[in-house]
Amino acid sequence: MEAGLRLRALGHHHYYCGGGFKRGWLAAARDERRQRRVVAASGNGNGAAIGPVGSGAEVVCARRMLHVVLVSPLIPGNTGSIARTCAASAVGLHLVGPLGFKVDDTKLKRAGLDYWPYVVVKIHDSWDDFRDYFIKQEGEKRLLAFTKRGSSIHSDFSYKPGDWLVFGSETKGLPQQALEDCCREGLGGGTVRIPMVETYVRCLNLSVSVGIALYEAARQLNYEQLQYQPELPEEAQGLFPADDIYA
Repeated sequence: MEAGLRLRALGHHHYYCGGGFKRGWLAAARDERRQRRVVAASGNGNGAAIGPVGSGAEVVCARRMLHVVLVSPLIPGNTGSIARTCAASAVGLHLVGPLGFKVDDTKLKRAGLDYWPYVVVKIHDSWDDFRDYFIKQEGEKRLLAFTKRGSSIHSDFSYKPGDWLVFGSETKGLPQQALEDCCREGLGGGTVRIPMVETYVRCLNLSVSVGIALYEAARQLNYEQLQYQPELPEEAQGLFPADDIYA
């Protein structure tokens, strides 16, 4: 699915009341009008809506110091939580198919809350498609595979700007081809593991693993990527509350 790197605007904005999410018809109508203006401002929304989002403004990929890559994620809630983490840390997010959910899944929306406009997301149909895309990117870069059998502990590994942190599915981990590419000269920088007790725990939750790895990499880079604040088109700025009303 070729969609390009875009800032997203959620098509459905909810408010929280009591124990659940409700939607007023006045708010729905207002959101719909605003969403149409956002799509119009971006030029063309056709084919650009990936995930629970609509079309937004183009962003410059080169300003992203770090990227997170999820290969065949299965649980929409995990992916949504990771999207929120990527928004908070100004990191690009890539989803590599096949995915275990539909990109308009309600659980994916809720886990990402109202942060989807600030997440740069690109969906790739397969690992081969992603690898071709990665090779075409300019500048210094490398793929880092996070796996239980990684050769380096995540906190001992030395990260660099241009690192792409690659994670596998919740049940099968990374496919063999991805592991090989992450260790191949000119493409990868090796395999990394997060230490844990393995006698009675199979693995860490995917979203937890991404958070641990991403913030260690960001810490080593002095959080320089946080200096980049994505800009929304003017028409979209009123769509999203400044405070976390779901906290």
